[in-house]
Amino acid sequence: MEFFDSHAHYNDEKFKDDREQVLKEIYESGVTKLICSGYDIPSSKMAIDISSKHKNFVYPVCGISPNDIANNELDIVKQVEEIKNLAINYDVLAIGEIGLDYYWNKENKELQKQAFIYQIKLAKELNKPIVIHTREAIYDTLDILKNVVKPDKCGVFHCCPLNKDLVSEGLKLGFYISCAGPVTFKNSKNANEIIKLIPLDRILIETDSPYLSPEPNRGRRNDSRNVKYIAQKIAEVKGISLEEVAKATYQNAANLFNIKEKNS
Repeated sequence: MEFFDSHAHYNDEKFKDDREQVLKEIYESGVTKLICSGYDIPSSKMAIDISSKHKNFVYPVCGISPNDIANNELDIVKQVEEIKNLAINYDVLAIGEIGLDYYWNKENKELQKQAFIYQIKLAKELNKPIVIHTREAIYDTLDILKNVVKPDKCGVFHCCPLNKDLVSEGLKLGFYISCAGPVTFKNSKNANEIIKLIPLDRILIETDSPYLSPEPNRGRRNDSRNVKYIAQKIAEVKGISLEEVAKATYQNAANLFNIKEKNS
């Protein structure tokens, strides 16, 4: 049985001392593909560098997250241009993570929207999917996707908030929905309802490592070996086998990111 972790950050400093050893152990554990996502220029470059050392295992995604945008529109445009150059010159699978975050940053909502729109337009130009981060900004996120600039290749709501409106509308727009550690938390009241709402052919699993470790490892540094706990939760809720979930989510991620070497 093989797993595909559709979102992780091995470009994070929490892995600086043991990154290569952890990646080796992850692959040996059965997680044979993973996405390393950028969130600013340095982390996007590092995602590319890590993936170049682990071909057909680690794949890069590059973008500017809402928590890492510049503080003026001109510099945001420069950031997006740098992401464009990376995406053109390297085998970057998607633009992300991008989006809106009103939890950490309420004072620059308009700049966040501009950065989000610019990067969706970049994805359209390059014919790539997008990886969306949205936190306490659900309706502005949906408004942009529906009414301002609809992406051609769609994408995924990564670590998707457990909100029925977001999931329902995201599915209507053609997006994949990615489940992370919070679906396993004991205080996650509507996780089961959300998991039931997502069709098996539109669901992904992720760790968002090194953050959001699932039960039973909550509170520890997360890594991709824990993706199996999210898959187990989905299997339990949907009443299917772990193997079915692993196979479906692997294929879904391969389809989304246009990875030709798929799980057999």
